[in-house]
Amino acid sequence: MARRLILLALVAAAVAVPPASTAVAGIDLKGSSLDIIPKQTSDQLLVENPQKENTDGKSKAMTLPDSKVRNIKDQLIKAKVYLGLGAIRANPLYLRDLRQRIREVQKVLGDASKDSDLPKNANEKVKALEQTLIKGKQTQDDCSAAVKKLRAMLHSAEEQLHAQKKQTVFLTQLAAKTLPKGLHCLPLRLANEYFSLDPGQQQFPNHEKLADPKLYHYALFSDNILATAVVVNSTVLNAKNPSHHVFHIVTDRLNYAPMRMWFLSNPPGKATIEIQNIDEFTWLNDSYSPVMKQLGSQSMIDYYFRAQRANSDSNLKYRNPKYLSMLNHLRFYLPEIYPKLDKMVFLDDDVVVKKDITGLWSIDMKGKVNGAVETCGESFHRFDRYLNFSNPVIVKNFDPHACGWAFGMNVFDLVEWRRQNITETYHSWQKLNEERLLWNLGTLPPGLITFWNKTFPINRSWHVLGLGYNPHVSSRDLENAAVIHYNGNMKPWLEIGLPKFRSYWSKYLDYDQPFLRECNINP
Repeated sequence: MARRLILLALVAAAVAVPPASTAVAGIDLKGSSLDIIPKQTSDQLLVENPQKENTDGKSKAMTLPDSKVRNIKDQLIKAKVYLGLGAIRANPLYLRDLRQRIREVQKVLGDASKDSDLPKNANEKVKALEQTLIKGKQTQDDCSAAVKKLRAMLHSAEEQLHAQKKQTVFLTQLAAKTLPKGLHCLPLRLANEYFSLDPGQQQFPNHEKLADPKLYHYALFSDNILATAVVVNSTVLNAKNPSHHVFHIVTDRLNYAPMRMWFLSNPPGKATIEIQNIDEFTWLNDSYSPVMKQLGSQSMIDYYFRAQRANSDSNLKYRNPKYLSMLNHLRFYLPEIYPKLDKMVFLDDDVVVKKDITGLWSIDMKGKVNGAVETCGESFHRFDRYLNFSNPVIVKNFDPHACGWAFGMNVFDLVEWRRQNITETYHSWQKLNEERLLWNLGTLPPGLITFWNKTFPINRSWHVLGLGYNPHVSSRDLENAAVIHYNGNMKPWLEIGLPKFRSYWSKYLDYDQPFLRECNINP
């Protein structure tokens, strides 16, 4: 944006060049980007609706949206550049007049972002500013100095923009990893309450439903109590038969007691809850799981957290503790965790269920293991975005243009998973990637590899993504979505969450709940 505005200012300066002289500071201005002086006045830009004839003889409007606001901003940029030119500053009367015109136009513009926001006198004020600028062109004859000044301004603006982008990336990642005070307080309060219960009060009902393959089973692995509560609440409240739904939650040792206490004090209606501690999965150890061995290695810890890497923007998003949590990789062990179940829906803890989703269990996946929504509508969601195609092993086995798909709401056929020995496939690829030569981080790259040719594409309305980074997710997609996903840094429980999407999440929490009030957690 800064570059575009300063280029516009360069255009303004170029008009001071006499017609017979087209070379300034060794640059041929004729035919260059400086030789593009608009022929319309401000009145024409503000009032007229220019049209261009089509080849079929019909007219088609060519006016850009909100062209009045755009023109006013461009005129202000030109005027501010003039304020810094030597010949202009040497003329105090003109300088005072120009400053007055700038103030008038700034007042007219205000906070307007659309043409409809402008007052009726906008045309008059902009025309007055333009006339003042024309006078300035007549007094400004040192074009070479103007061009040098503008180029210096352009370079300075680009340097500032680069620095601000780096700072924005760093601060966004920092905010995404920072635990709000209320979310730190909540597990402490819950744990204290849990350990005051008698052993009999610490148990959940309906144990007989946990292994019943005829029911609807969900897998949810998280250390975030509020996020987990929203996933469960939204699913149950939109279910046609809540008593047929079973939620299998796995958390870590620190959040095991608080998570249990939350659902003991806030039971999800008639649905069934199971909460397990990942540290009690004794079978999940270094000798069995390659990824568990790698996550605990010093080289992996250095890769995520070593201070020397802090200056690398491309790695900032990976410097997050979640990548060192086995909870993040537990999705690859569903058949081992739930040996008596045939089909499960996996849900991330940053989703909200908006409709009854029992239809997922009826989808015929044609022998595939993973049912997922494809995400290749845009080029950066294809395989070459996630895998290292400079490595011959990757080149030999995968198509760089293959369509990616989303984790976060997946249907897994555990019968086919066991039959095709998917977990062993996952282990094999993890062993090959011990030095991170095939992919860098996360669970999606190994997911794309593990379920290569084993993924069944389901309708996009089942799972709408982007609410954690894209403010332009369409309202139609949100309306039709069965599950919405806050993937990205702007989670709805953080202050940096996108306000326009937060209500979809917060509506499934009762903020009058005593634990939330005590920890000052508000919508």
